[in-house]
Amino acid sequence: MRLAVVGTGLIGTSAGLAARRVGIEQVAGWDEDPAALEVAAERGAVKPAGSLAEALREAEIALVAVPVSVLPAVVHDILESAPGGCTVTDVGSTKGSVCAAAGDDPRFVGGHPICGAEARGPGRASADLFEGATWFLTPLAATEPERYKAVHALVAALGARPVAIDPAAHDRLVGVTSHLPHALANVLLNQAGAARVEGHDPLLTAGGALRDMTRIAGANPRIWVDIFLENRVSLAAALAEHRRRVGQLEAALAEGDAGFLARWIGEASGNRRRMLETAYEDAGALHRLRVHVPDRPGVLAGIFQALGAERINVSDFDLEHLSPERGGTLTILVTGEDDASLAAALLEAQGYGVVVAPVIEE
Repeated sequence: MRLAVVGTGLIGTSAGLAARRVGIEQVAGWDEDPAALEVAAERGAVKPAGSLAEALREAEIALVAVPVSVLPAVVHDILESAPGGCTVTDVGSTKGSVCAAAGDDPRFVGGHPICGAEARGPGRASADLFEGATWFLTPLAATEPERYKAVHALVAALGARPVAIDPAAHDRLVGVTSHLPHALANVLLNQAGAARVEGHDPLLTAGGALRDMTRIAGANPRIWVDIFLENRVSLAAALAEHRRRVGQLEAALAEGDAGFLARWIGEASGNRRRMLETAYEDAGALHRLRVHVPDRPGVLAGIFQALGAERINVSDFDLEHLSPERGGTLTILVTGEDDASLAAALLEAQGYGVVVAPVIEE
């Protein structure tokens, strides 16, 4: 397969690295930013082309990884100039505009890998970025089946899981699962940052709840302004539904409706279980261990070596750093009550305080 990568940021360069890793040797690359293209080439992700036309000349598939604000125009231009045998796909976070720009061209297959990272740029790209990730494909009614099969095969080869979806449905879906959370994270953090309570700054005393819910706040505005505006209709609908649900909560608080609150929390618990079951094989058996750790070299290595020596499998972990003086909180996920108890005993024997609880409360 001969692949052309147009746009050598994080996603484009990662695609090139992943393609090279699975044996796709001919990966041409082009970017209007010569510095980005140079980094991608230095990392072995692409063979740099002198122009877009040169990159497309022998390509069987062109993967377009440019900002969503210019994506429709770039895809339109590529479809106009690419050889007839070249299938065109993209990795944009919104699909309505780019699919409209492609019109009824049978060579286009829209795409969107759900594997964003907080970092950006070719220097932070990784061949592993797509491993196990959902990669939405949005073929048009006019898309030739063989073109769809080719992109499907490429996506699977890069390590992702291809999932077909209608472009409009895609935008509504990511409006709820991605764009709404990003918007609300900014709202929460700006609300807390603008407040003073009896002279106290909430941000200086924030606990894990605010940190967990605002991890994605303040994400790269060059990317997210475009995403919010491109998907403004779906995001506005999601915000309206959010506002309706906040109104329900406000009414329950005003009326002292404990029954509603209990049902509301129970519904959230069930929905969280369904979400976790897609990420872990046995989500119901997961136990969370919270461990306070000092800010000292070698601490994490010692903890994981102790658990590994007893063959305790860590399903996931997260470290919340508080300060050099206070250290941080290490959260470890372990499957099974017995392994969780053994892990807690091992860590307590090392002098750590450990709090153990099921991830999903019954």
